[in-house]
Amino acid sequence: MLIALLLLGGIFGGIFGYKYFVQMQGGGPGGGQRPVNITATAVATEQWQGERSSVGGLTAVDKVAVSTEVAGTIDTIDFDSGDPVAQGDRLVRLDTDVDEAQLRGLETEAELARIEFNRAEDLLPQRAISQSEFDEARARLDSANAAVNTQQERLAQKTIRAPFQGVLGIRRVSVGQYLSPGSDIVELQRLDPIYADFSLPERFLTDIESGQAIEVDTSAFEETFEGTITAIDSAISEATRAVSIRATLDNPDGRLRPGMFAEVTVLEPMERSVITIPRTAVSFNTYGDFVLRINETDDGLVSERVQIETGEVRDGRVEVTNGLDEGERVVAAGLVKVRPGQPVTIDETMRLEPSEVSGR
Repeated sequence: MLIALLLLGGIFGGIFGYKYFVQMQGGGPGGGQRPVNITATAVATEQWQGERSSVGGLTAVDKVAVSTEVAGTIDTIDFDSGDPVAQGDRLVRLDTDVDEAQLRGLETEAELARIEFNRAEDLLPQRAISQSEFDEARARLDSANAAVNTQQERLAQKTIRAPFQGVLGIRRVSVGQYLSPGSDIVELQRLDPIYADFSLPERFLTDIESGQAIEVDTSAFEETFEGTITAIDSAISEATRAVSIRATLDNPDGRLRPGMFAEVTVLEPMERSVITIPRTAVSFNTYGDFVLRINETDDGLVSERVQIETGEVRDGRVEVTNGLDEGERVVAAGLVKVRPGQPVTIDETMRLEPSEVSGR
């Protein structure tokens, strides 16, 4: 037992002796720690425009499944899938042989009714026919003309045209196919302009209004599209307690497509002055966020732990609402290697770009 105690005493004595030796090499106990080389940044004041973020989707201003009002067999198709079309462009023509034959017969009957009416009109002043016979001739002429007009309209329905300017989808029919009324032929959507539909919690209702600017980001393009709010729903959703909002974006090249996922940022009209630091300078934890402030003392630069309150985060910078003042310097990165109260030296050769380190 005595030997074991002596061995333990020798081991622990060596450990404490080594620690004391290292401490003395660093300048001795009581604040004589070696300075740590760090990267520093200054607390800056920036002008930030207030914003609210949401997610939504893109929707076509006009969208319709082109169909037919009358039954018939497709005679010609005058479009290809994905074609841009103007309002009134012919898309499909149904077979009209029977309808044209019927129209010619009705036009012949109308011509006969016109001749009989003209004859009756000449005979009425001579008292050769009665007033009732004249009225019957005029009624037959009106009925014949109405039959002709009806057949002409029915014939016009056999030609299906684009109801508005837009871009066609995928063709769903073929030449020779029989179509019943209401059969879908192709989908047509207007892409310029385009809607962005999203929602915001009801607490932000007083902060939004028509005409307010928005920015839209999509996963398909690495650029931001601008638009304006054009409609705010008249009611709040009982399920989500959020208000539905619609914005309009110009889309002249048609790159934005309905159904795209959209990240929407609503911009407030006024800017505000905020104090910011890089996100890498903040230690975020459940007990409160803090930074290591760099203080100038008689013995040099010393780090100090400072509790702060943070706000929004944009492009790698954090808004500081309490705890720091403009112009103060803090440790920009590598907080784990610096202890509060430890001497530091600033490496002026390194420049940290917060947006490249932490992203948006």
